[in-house]
Amino acid sequence: MIPGGGQPNMQQLLQQAQKMQQDLANAQEELARTEVDGQAGGGLVRATVTGSGELRALKIDPKAVDPDDTDTLADLIVAAVQAANENAQTLQQQKLGPLAQGLGGGIPGLPF
Repeated sequence: MIPGGGQPNMQQLLQQAQKMQQDLANAQEELARTEVDGQAGGGLVRATVTGSGELRALKIDPKAVDPDDTDTLADLIVAAVQAANENAQTLQQQKLGPLAQGLGGGIPGLPF
């Protein structure tokens, strides 16, 4: 509802929508530049992903490498990447969540 029963100012609404769109684009760019880590095995395996979920680095401590047990190493890698992606999703919610609320709820394609 418009206070006082007046008509909405279309120019003002368009400006607000453009600002929100620009804010969203800026937040997405920041997420793409921001890196977050995840680890498994007490830090034996560390994964680094961007805030948008792109895997950037994987570090494996030599103590995690057992040629007779590559399955455990694979499990540690998967767990580290999953932990990093969970941290990236948390970052996405922190950065994009308020913008989505400003648009009246969730934005299609975003995980919240």
